[in-house]
Amino acid sequence: MDHQWRDNQPIYRQLRDQIAALVIDESLGDGDALPSVREVAAEYQVNPLTVLKGYQLLVDEGLVESRRGRGMFVIKGARARLLKLLRAQFIADEWPQIVQTVERLGLDWDELLSYARNNTKGDENV
Repeated sequence: MDHQWRDNQPIYRQLRDQIAALVIDESLGDGDALPSVREVAAEYQVNPLTVLKGYQLLVDEGLVESRRGRGMFVIKGARARLLKLLRAQFIADEWPQIVQTVERLGLDWDELLSYARNNTKGDENV
C-alpha cells in the first residue's frame, strides 16, 4: 500500500481505496485476510481508529466481513461488486467530461476508437 497521503481526501478513505485497488488487481482475493488494524496503524503511523474507519467502509459496501476474533476477510464476489461500482462511477462522473473534451476538440469517435485499439500503451501521437 501507498505511504504518501494526499491532502484532498481523508486518510481512512485513502486506506479504503488502497484495499479496494488490491482487490481489483487481485492481490487480495476472495477469502483473503486484510492486514490487522494494528499492523496497518503501526506501518503507516496512523491512529488505529482511522484504519478501522476505512475498514468499516469496506464492510458497509459489502466487500469485506469481520470474523470475530480472526480479523477482516474479503468476501466472495468482492472484485465483481467493486468493478460494477467503479464502472458506474466512471460513467456518471468521468465519461461526461471525456465526451465534452472530445466534442470541444472536434475529434472523430471512430478515429479515437481505432487509435485506442491500436495503441494500448498510449505512446503514439494522434
